[in-house]
Amino acid sequence: MTVIRAIVTDIEGTTSSISFVKDVLFPYARKRLPAYVETHVDTPELQHWLHEAAKEAGLVEASRQEVIDLLLRWIDEDRKSTALKALQGMIWKDGYASGEYRAHVYPEVAARLRAWRGDGLHLYVYSSGSVAAQKLFFQYSEAGDLTPLFGGYFDTETGPKREQASYEKIAAAIGEQPEHLLFLSDIVEELDAAKAAGFHTAWLLRPPLAMPAEPRHPAYTDFDAIAP
Repeated sequence: MTVIRAIVTDIEGTTSSISFVKDVLFPYARKRLPAYVETHVDTPELQHWLHEAAKEAGLVEASRQEVIDLLLRWIDEDRKSTALKALQGMIWKDGYASGEYRAHVYPEVAARLRAWRGDGLHLYVYSSGSVAAQKLFFQYSEAGDLTPLFGGYFDTETGPKREQASYEKIAAAIGEQPEHLLFLSDIVEELDAAKAAGFHTAWLLRPPLAMPAEPRHPAYTDFDAIAP
C-alpha cells in the first residue's frame, strides 16, 4: 500500500464555497479596482502587474484606463490571468485587514486539516488565485488563522491547473514522488491532470452535487470521508 506523505488541496469548491469567491471577493475587487489602481499607480508592484496584464492582452501601448477596462472585463469573464489574480489579491488584502469579510471554509475542513498535519502529513495549496491571495484566504478564515498548517502554496505561475506538467512541477518542488501525494479538487479535469502526473486524487462532490454511479476518481462529500 502506497503511503501518502503530503496533501495538495484546491480552494474553491474544495475547502471553501464557490459562492464566497463569486459573490463576495469578486464584486469587492471589481468595485474597488479603478480607484485602487489610481491611488497605487506609483508602486512598483502595481506597475509590474499592469504591465503583465497589458502584455498578456497583446497591448503594446495602452492607457491606464484601457488596462483598467481590460481587467474589469477579465473579472466578469472569470479569466484565469496571473496578473489579474495578483491585482485582486492586493485589493482583497484591504478587505480582510479591515474586517469586511472572513473567508468561508466548510465546517469540517479546519479540524481535518489540523488532524492530518498532526498525523505528520504535509499540506500544500494549489489554486488559480495568487499565492498572496491564498495566504490571505487562510489567514483570515472563519476558522481562524490556518496558515501555520501549510508548508507551501502554488498558483498559475506554476502552470495551468488542467495540465499534467503543473503537477509534475509541484511534486518536484515539494520533493516527493507523485505516488506519495494526494490532490483534492472539485474539478474533474484538474484531477485527471494530477492523476496523469502520478498523484492520488480525491474528488470533492459537496451537496447538492450528485455522486456519479461510476466516478472517474475516488469521490467524497467532505474531508471527513477521506482517509489518506
